[in-house]
Amino acid sequence: MQTRPASLVVERTGPLALVEDAGRFGCRHLGVTQGGALDWISLGWANWLLGNAPDAAGIEIAIGGLALKAEQTIRLAIAGADLGATRDGEPLDANVSFTLEQGQVLAFDQPRAGLRAYLALPGGIDAEPFMGSLSTVAREQLGGLDGRGGMLQVGDRLSAAGHAGEIRDMPSVPPMPRDEVVLALVTGAQIAHFEGASLFAAFNQGWQVDSRADRMGVRLTGPALRCQLGGMISEGIPLGAVQVPPDGQPIILLNDRQTIGGYPRLGALSPIACAQLGQCAPGTTIRLSPVTPHQARTRYLRQLALWR
Repeated sequence: MQTRPASLVVERTGPLALVEDAGRFGCRHLGVTQGGALDWISLGWANWLLGNAPDAAGIEIAIGGLALKAEQTIRLAIAGADLGATRDGEPLDANVSFTLEQGQVLAFDQPRAGLRAYLALPGGIDAEPFMGSLSTVAREQLGGLDGRGGMLQVGDRLSAAGHAGEIRDMPSVPPMPRDEVVLALVTGAQIAHFEGASLFAAFNQGWQVDSRADRMGVRLTGPALRCQLGGMISEGIPLGAVQVPPDGQPIILLNDRQTIGGYPRLGALSPIACAQLGQCAPGTTIRLSPVTPHQARTRYLRQLALWR
């Protein structure tokens, strides 16, 4: 007889702990954004460590502070940022699978490298999806455990959706961004309308990640970029779109972005670059590197192939 899946109880919440999977797709024409894990690569690795599908729902833990108690013995996995995780006060390595015995507490402290850690449960998280996804989008009040876009709260119960599959070891640990990171950008959209000096600055000078950053987007500070384009009709905007508002300081739009926008764009970050940006702390220096759509797609497919 198969036992019921194990569960965890939230004992302490941090700044932001959310249920996230790969996101919601096929609904942007309705004005519903995709949501999903900012660092989809780290979520994929956490799931891979337990033998889950790479897009299974896990917990995105931003900055730390979360504490979870095991109601039954459960196998878990962590990937992504090093948030000083401990098991009953004893340090745990990042990017590993491990067992949490009944009554033991898994706790996260604060960032040591990166910003977001991802916790995977066997088979994902047992909850009711909305539009095919559990991803939490607070602005639209969608997804999550409560179905209304809420972050995890003290007393919430996280139940595994299944049982652990093949337990694996990480073949290599993806590096977390440090003081400087190069992000691949697929040029396009309105790039031809930017002044030559602005284009040179965009790709040859460093940008700093501003403190005004969240799951909707990340502001960059640096040389003011000038566009010769006048008014624009709002149009659909993809993940990683690099918009330039009138102040000339780019905004990179992420998973919880609005579905349309009317500022000119340099283009969009590649999927790999979006995951990297999700781990960049304020003050990190960003350099934009132009790539072709083929190059971006090849690197994306190469990452997916690692989880087969």
